[in-house]
Amino acid sequence: MGAETEYGIHAPSGGTFNATWLSTQVVHAYSQSTKQRAAAGGETRWDYTDEDPLADARGWSVPRASAHPSQLTDVEPELTAAQIALEGGECADITAPLMMNMVLGNGARLYVDHAHPEYSSPEVTNPLDAVRWDGAGDLVALAAVRRIAATPGLPEINLYKNNTDNKAVSYGSHENYLMPRSVPFSSIVQGLTPFFVTRAIMCGAGRVGIGQDGSGVGFQISQRADFFEAEVGLETTIRRPIINTRDEPHAVATKYRRLHVIIGDANLSQIANYLKFGTSALVLDMIEHGNAPELEFSDSVSTLQDISHDWELKQTHQLTDGRRVSALDVQWMYLNAARKHAEANGSSHPATGDGHTAALLAKWEEVLTALGSDPMSLANQLEWVAKLNLMQQYKARDDMAWNDPRLGLIDLQWSDIRPEKGLYYKLLQLGRMQRVVTDESIRAAVQQPPTDTRAYFRGRCIQEFGSHVVGASWDSVIFELPEMRRLQRVSTKEPLRGTAELTASLFDQNNGLADFLGQLLSDTH
Repeated sequence: MGAETEYGIHAPSGGTFNATWLSTQVVHAYSQSTKQRAAAGGETRWDYTDEDPLADARGWSVPRASAHPSQLTDVEPELTAAQIALEGGECADITAPLMMNMVLGNGARLYVDHAHPEYSSPEVTNPLDAVRWDGAGDLVALAAVRRIAATPGLPEINLYKNNTDNKAVSYGSHENYLMPRSVPFSSIVQGLTPFFVTRAIMCGAGRVGIGQDGSGVGFQISQRADFFEAEVGLETTIRRPIINTRDEPHAVATKYRRLHVIIGDANLSQIANYLKFGTSALVLDMIEHGNAPELEFSDSVSTLQDISHDWELKQTHQLTDGRRVSALDVQWMYLNAARKHAEANGSSHPATGDGHTAALLAKWEEVLTALGSDPMSLANQLEWVAKLNLMQQYKARDDMAWNDPRLGLIDLQWSDIRPEKGLYYKLLQLGRMQRVVTDESIRAAVQQPPTDTRAYFRGRCIQEFGSHVVGASWDSVIFELPEMRRLQRVSTKEPLRGTAELTASLFDQNNGLADFLGQLLSDTH
């Protein structure tokens, strides 16, 4: 599994700066903050060879001519300063480097996605590591912000881990899960949709305002819910679907599919993030084995939004079989099915299980029980509850209505990634938000890749041989050796190979890149 976070970007000095140009400065600033430079002084070319963003998991491909420009992510964004300037807005220094992409020594990717800087975490195998390496992305973004603030001639840049500017624009926080190709996509849609429609009660980030432009009065559970318009589809920036059908496995295509999830909120709360990744992975495992609950909402899109607007958790919603259920009822159905599934396969056994499922099930049950009795008791765990609790304190103190612009500002300030400014971080520092991973382990994840996936190989390649890496992707690393006329492309299509167990000794010997590649390729032939 893995996470992708697009950060909201703002230059508060009052200028109308070009957001794409600002985002290139974030990538460049981070390259200046780390010694993990690749060829060309820091930027790593992204290898688009195996990408196919127009392939649809339902069995067809969208014709290139009819695709929305935002779907063409397999084309390198070779923007020039002039092209960026033509998009509008100011560029403080048009001659400053326009860095679009970096592959990091922890196996992650930092790049410019449209008009936002995006951090894509390395691949991990469990929800605790998902929280850890997603948190590492926030520190990467923070390091870039600090560097820019200390660079004369650049405007101050703030980054926010949220999902909307409350002016009808939303930017994504995506999840990715590896699944067997053999699972019918129709089973994924059927088994996953009710879960996704209701899971925001655990992992929503909270938002002031109703509707895409936030002009409706009130508070809602999810940042993203109001931007979804379809149940199933390929797009990610228009007609957003609850189930995304992008069929781009970044792995052996005949063996795996990558489920690309676009419905989640960006989470700062570790508990919300942990539940988001952990419960989703468990539900996918149930679907794979035919053990997911069978239910269907009459209108999944409107139900998704109704649930988000119902922060008192009082409403019930229509199923196609005539029953009415609450979001909490549905989550209990999934939890009970997951508990039964895990007991049957042994994954939750306290002594012989996988070491993660038992704790995840216990936290899931604890949270649902509290949501059913006193949701505000979760103000130290769930992000939307913590934000609502803070908002209600400000409302009461200053007699503010929900449409008071000061509350909108507090909502934005919640997600500022600077610990001295971000309100989430203030609560964390006061010990009022629970953790599942330590600050020390997140700081270590900024520098080091996970050891149990191919991200280890990718990250160590950048660390050890970065100046010879001319390109990389999730399933490849491309080297340039001075003594060879041809580039050497190493395929990494098996996500659970390239681990520390399999490759650390080769890196540790470090007798030079030619020797490393010689041994690596002889071992794989």
